[in-house]
Amino acid sequence: MRAAQVQKFGGPEVLVPVDLPDPVPGPDEVVIEVAYTDTIFVETQLRSGWGREFFRVEPPYVPGGGVSGVVGALGPGVPAEWLGRRVTSFVTGSYAERAVAALSSLTPVPDALDLRTAAALVHDGVTATGLLELTAVTETDRVLILGASGGMGTLLVQLAHARGARVVGVARGEAKLALVRELGADGVVDATVADWPSRARHALGGDGSAADVVLDGVGGELGAAAFALTAEGGRFSAHGAPSGGFAALDPDEAGRRGITLFGIGDVQFAPADLRRLTAGALAEAAAGRLRPVIGEVFALEQAAEAHAAVEGRQSVGKVLLRR
Repeated sequence: MRAAQVQKFGGPEVLVPVDLPDPVPGPDEVVIEVAYTDTIFVETQLRSGWGREFFRVEPPYVPGGGVSGVVGALGPGVPAEWLGRRVTSFVTGSYAERAVAALSSLTPVPDALDLRTAAALVHDGVTATGLLELTAVTETDRVLILGASGGMGTLLVQLAHARGARVVGVARGEAKLALVRELGADGVVDATVADWPSRARHALGGDGSAADVVLDGVGGELGAAAFALTAEGGRFSAHGAPSGGFAALDPDEAGRRGITLFGIGDVQFAPADLRRLTAGALAEAAAGRLRPVIGEVFALEQAAEAHAAVEGRQSVGKVLLRR
């Protein structure tokens, strides 16, 4: 089968097409004929050699973890009814034509939903839905979303808006801000403007307003600045690090201000929650209540170009690979 393999740590050019043996399913496993593969920013960071203290990957390896496709082969113990079913799953090494998945990791794709849209929800739909549960967003909350034009940010805007919260999205450039507005944000703020924090306060409801919930998908200095915008007794989720690192937050200050902190570990869900959150996100999309934004789709052989697009931050929403 064809796959894209990271042959050494480095730039996008180290991700090259290769031929690998077809995978063979073991007991309680299936082989998925991959239709679309999700990409997320952290995969580009791992390819560069970042985060080795947290993620145990060594070249050569096939990156990626989320796919949509059709079950093409069954391992021992798998009921025959799964053959030919359209599914999503988390797998190891999804930048490939085929991938092995545990039966317990499969989520059927609703008939009303196409596999392209389903792939865009594998990671971000789960995390976004889980974050809204974790931070318990309600109609009385003011929610500040950093990275609001990204794959997960666009979902967070919609989900928080659906809960009746006042939503302010932070993104870069008028085109991305226009998209965030279209998706339901009550206010938008350009992160490239020097006084963006004061503009965010105004958008949240007045010059002295603060956010009850901050959803930080960016990290770094932007995330640290957003911490100051968090209301006393609020909730702050530092789950993203495309800036090169998670926001550096002072837990003592958070304690003094009664702010509950959440991190990347809090969105590593148990298998039962993964299946529940995935099924919920797919059902919302099938019903037309949740729309993942797909910026670009690249062929599997163009995985290096896809990584360059993700790193360049020129696309809005998701970047996918297609078989």
